[in-house]
Formats: sequence, C-alpha cells, structure tokens
Amino acid sequence: MRRLLPVFVLLMLLVGTILPSAVAVAQAKLSTTNTKARHLFEKAQEQAKERDFTKALETLSILNDKFPSQGEPFVLKGSLLKAMGENQAAFEAYRAGLAKLPPSPTRSADYYTLGELAMTFGDYQTASTSYKTYLKLAPKSQKNLARAQHQLKNCDFAIKAMANPVGMTPERLGEPLNTYRFQYFPALTADNRFLLYTIRPTAEETSDENLFIAKRNDDGSFGQPVSISPLINTPYNEGASSISGDGKTLVFTSCDRPGSVGSCDLYISRRTGNNWSKPQNLGRNVNSPEWDSQPTLSADGRTLYFTSTRRGGQGQEDIYVTTLQPDDSWSIARNVGQPVNTPGKDMAPFIHASGTTLYYVTDGLIGMGGLDVYRCEMQAAGRWSEPHNLGYPLNTFENEASLFITSDNRRGFCSRSRATEPGVKQERDRPVELFGFEVPAEVRARETSTYTQGRVFDATTKKPLRADVQLYDLQTDELVQYVTSDSESGDYTVVLNEGRQYAMYAVADKYLMKSLSFDYTDKRRFDPLTLDIYLEPVRAGRSIVLNNLFFDTNQYDLKPKSRTELNRLIQFMRQYKDIQVEISGHTDDVGADSDNMVLSQNRAKSVYNYLVENEVKSSRLRFKGYGETKPLQPNDSDSHRQQNRRIEFRIL
Repeated sequence: MRRLLPVFVLLMLLVGTILPSAVAVAQAKLSTTNTKARHLFEKAQEQAKERDFTKALETLSILNDKFPSQGEPFVLKGSLLKAMGENQAAFEAYRAGLAKLPPSPTRSADYYTLGELAMTFGDYQTASTSYKTYLKLAPKSQKNLARAQHQLKNCDFAIKAMANPVGMTPERLGEPLNTYRFQYFPALTADNRFLLYTIRPTAEETSDENLFIAKRNDDGSFGQPVSISPLINTPYNEGASSISGDGKTLVFTSCDRPGSVGSCDLYISRRTGNNWSKPQNLGRNVNSPEWDSQPTLSADGRTLYFTSTRRGGQGQEDIYVTTLQPDDSWSIARNVGQPVNTPGKDMAPFIHASGTTLYYVTDGLIGMGGLDVYRCEMQAAGRWSEPHNLGYPLNTFENEASLFITSDNRRGFCSRSRATEPGVKQERDRPVELFGFEVPAEVRARETSTYTQGRVFDATTKKPLRADVQLYDLQTDELVQYVTSDSESGDYTVVLNEGRQYAMYAVADKYLMKSLSFDYTDKRRFDPLTLDIYLEPVRAGRSIVLNNLFFDTNQYDLKPKSRTELNRLIQFMRQYKDIQVEISGHTDDVGADSDNMVLSQNRAKSVYNYLVENEVKSSRLRFKGYGETKPLQPNDSDSHRQQNRRIEFRIL
C-alpha cells in the first residue's frame, strides 16, 4: 500500500525550508597570500565539488583554526553545513565569515543567506543588517529582492513585538498528555470536557497518525488519552481534526484512502451514544483532487472551514468554507477570499465557538517571519475584517501550526516544536507537543460564549428523544445554531454568545415545540446552564408557554422581536393542518382585576390576528384572556410574577 506523509509532516513540507539543499562551490580566493592557507582552501573546494562534504568540512576546520582571520573558509563552511541540514552551525559559520569580509556585490547572495538563516533562529538584528546589506549590494534583477524587502519588514515588526509582549508564554501541558513523539491540532468541546488531538508515535515516515481524546477530570486536569474509535483510527493516517461544540460531529483528514478524491481528503463521522459512525468522505463538493486538510467546525457542526491547495486560489494554500444544507449535503466549497487569503500560505483555520472570530496561520502578511497566527472578525454581509497578528509570544520565529481558544475565551491551546535534540537535524523530526496559555484580552474572540446543555425527553414516558434544537437571534430573526439531541441519551449542547438575546426551540415530530428564552444582553449573567427539556405530544389538552412573545408594560402590541416565535407558530399550524388551538393570555396580580382581564384578552388577540393575517384559518383558532385567575406561581416575587405574565398555546 502506498503511504503518504502524515498531515503534520505535510504541513512542514508545505511550509518548506527557506534554504536550498544543494551547494554551488564558487572559485573564491583567499585574501591572504599565505601559500598553506590557499592550498587548504583549494583542497576544501575540490572536496566539496566531489560532494565529499565531510572531508571538506574537516579541511575547512583546520583552515579556520590556523587562519581564523580569513572569512572565505567560514562562508564556504556555512554553505556546506546548510546543504547538509546543519542550519544552526551554518548560521554561525556565515555570521563569522561575513563579519571578517568587506561588503562586496559578489557576496550579496551570502548576505541574503545569512539573513534567511538568522530568521530561522529568531536573530532579527542580524537578519535585518544582512538584508539591508543584500539590498544595497544585489543587482536590481536579483530574484530575491522582493522577499528580502518583505523579510526586512518582518524584522522590524518582530523586534517591536518582542519589546511589547502580549500575554504570557504558553506552557507545556503535563502528563498524561505529551507522551508521544508528536501531538498537535488540539480541539475541545464547548463545555471543555473533552480534548481531541492528533498523535504520531515516532519520527519514522511510516509512523501512523491517529486521533486521541482525553476527558477532563473534576480537578481540571486531563485524564489518560485514548483512541477515539476503532472505526476512525485505521492503518491510514487520520490527521488534523475538528469536533463540534456538542462533541457529536467529527471531521478529520485522512490520506490515500481507497475511493479518495485527492491525496488527502476530509471525512465526517457522527456520534450516537458512545459510538462513532463509519466515516464518510465529504465528497467532491468539499474535497478536490489536491490536498484538503486542517478542518475546523462551527459550534453546531454545520459550517466547515479548511485548508486546500486546489487550483484557483489566492496563493499556495488557501482557506475554504462549506455549509451543511437542509438535505444533509455540503455546499460547494468556496474560497474565503481576501483579506483572509493572501498570495502566501494561509492555513490551519480555527473558528471560535462564537462564530464571530476566525484564527489562522499565514506567512503572507507582515509578522515574525514564518507562519504566524492572525485573527479576524466577522463583519456585515459575511465579510471578514483585516487580519491582526496575535503578537509575541504566541507568535515566534518558529512556524506556528495550530491554535484553539475555549468558548469562554479564558484558555488557549496550541502545538509547538520542541527545541532540537542531539542528532535531530530536520525540522519535521523535532518533537511537537501541546501547550496551554491564559488568553490575553487582545487575543480573545470578539464574543465570549457559554452553553446550555441537558437532555430532551418525552414528557409522558420520560424516555430520551431525538429532537432538533434550534437557536435564533431575536434581534435579527436569524437561525444561528441547529443541533440534534442524541437519540439514545437525549443529550444536547447549544452555544450562546454574550450580548445576545435568543429564542431556543426543541422540536420533534408529533410533539409540541418547546419555547425557551435566553437574554444575555446583561453580561453579568453569563454562566453555563443545565436544562432538561420535556416535550408534550400533540394531543388535545396539552399546552406550551410561548416564552418569546414580547410586549411593553401594560401594552398589547407585539414587539418586533416577537416575530421569531410567531413564525414558528405558523410553521406548526401548517405542519399539523387538522388541529385547533386556543391562544390564552395571562397576567400577574399587579393592577386592577378588570384591567388585567382586558390586557390578557388583547394580548391573546394580537397573537391571533398575526396568525390569521398570515393565512392560518380563523376557524382553527380562538383566543381568550384569563387575567390573573390562573397563575403558574404564587405572586410573591418578581421572578414568579414574570412567569405568570404569559401567553399559552393549547391544543383543543
């Protein structure tokens, strides 16, 4: 079976080394007239031409020791070390050699190389000086001029960023996490109970990527990570992945599977109870004949962002988006476009649970020199704002690979390469580990999220129900989340954003909808909720309270944000064409009894009128006001009085 490199290795290769692997040995001459020095230098050059780099380096070391003032041997040594992948030693040799030589147009390429090497180790001062010298000496036709100018801007940015750090340096997560050679692309459920990430045990190219999941303990630590499912982890690579806020939808990358569309494709699996379904390829609307990877799901699992190298993009790798359609198909993926995508590499997107802030890595913008993490915010008409660099120390001279920020905006997770170990020369072989950090204000998503979760039951049998749970923004009447409760357990999780007022509906066939209201316009009350929902069968005598109808005090005109609830009632009446209902109005005990009776009657009539005006037959409806005669609670507190002020919807 042909195997492709794992997803994270592919990321490193796509990033690429910025330095060539071959070496051209120029016929440079030493500035000294010393015959022995010249002989050693010529010998080293000849050995290098014959590709015997080891012998050439030995000769150059002797020359460096005996004639340390000569710069040319150090530069040649640097070029050989660079060709062998010994970048740290190459950097030191180039720096030492060029410091001993006067600037010359014939050395312009060496200054460029020193600048590139300096960037890989975060020596921005050396890099800046080297690029400036290169730009002064190089011919105007030199192909690297534009990159040098870009890198010089990166140096200026990085020096300022390091002088003004944003937040604290991420800290390595302790055991039992980080027990493999590589672990990356962390993602959490909305309640932060489960951590999903990719592991790869060894640096061997045949080492298999798999998805592991760790459950959070009561003390906040994570338990022993385990394979997510034998149906998902296979002999093929299961790489970068994302999980929906409720932990029931998984999208992941797998490479070279039978029937795949491209080299690496995106697959989907759904969880029922404790079992994951057999993964399905997301198909040609999403996957391309090229490389598709690094998915991130919206909280409800219905919007998917990912990275692709398909043709027609803005640059080398671009970010694309697709949405789940009413028929459960995915829309044709579209390029997110500018300003997110650039002519460079745009990768590893992460959409925050709020849905309003996108994070991703790119080298196409000014930053620390490699792949940096940027954030942008959703604006009107679905456009994204200009990307903003997250600054130092979340961004460093290293290539950043992935980022995740919890729904409550408090905790962040990322993966980072560990410092090179003895004998590890290639960047892709360096251990990669999971890190965590407290999220500084400048990095947080625009909106903080919380969640409500619980179970949906049949109100009569008390058995769990599979129901659609839909969340609407009452200001815009927009459906912002749509999840389904688990058919075995009834579990559901819905994410809510601060500063919003929501209507939430639980809906199942042959059941009355459940109407719930969440008002988070007051940010002081923004804690997770546990809320079980009981659905009443569509049966004579059963009723529901309509919690998202709004009136001004002592008024009966429906406020505009009531339209979400009213339109749901119209849908219900169209679905169940044979039922008749009573719309009943109720008040608390404040005010005169007669006034309350009139007010409740008029409020019920307002609802009745709206339905009739929207083609619900009047013969199926009646309305009645009960005033304060049928309280749900004693009128002894503000909260109880609020419950008593209501409109009910009862099956006749």
